[in-house]
Amino acid sequence: MINYKEYITIESGKRSGKPCVRGIRITVYDILNMLADGMTYDEIIDDYPKITKEDILACLAFAAEYNTPQKLDQ
Repeated sequence: MINYKEYITIESGKRSGKPCVRGIRITVYDILNMLADGMTYDEIIDDYPKITKEDILACLAFAAEYNTPQKLDQ
């Protein structure tokens, strides 16, 4: 699995402290929402040229880690 910590940043002054892709004002939630809406990696990258395939994979890895049963029960 990709090390999302190299790609996902959390800054209090950006997007209200939500996890963003490499400091860009695109949140993990934005990427996940695009994927859930059926967009392909290539479509997301075409719409947001600063986003890479690795960024998208990092968003998925971040979501996987923070939605484990242990994290949800806390």
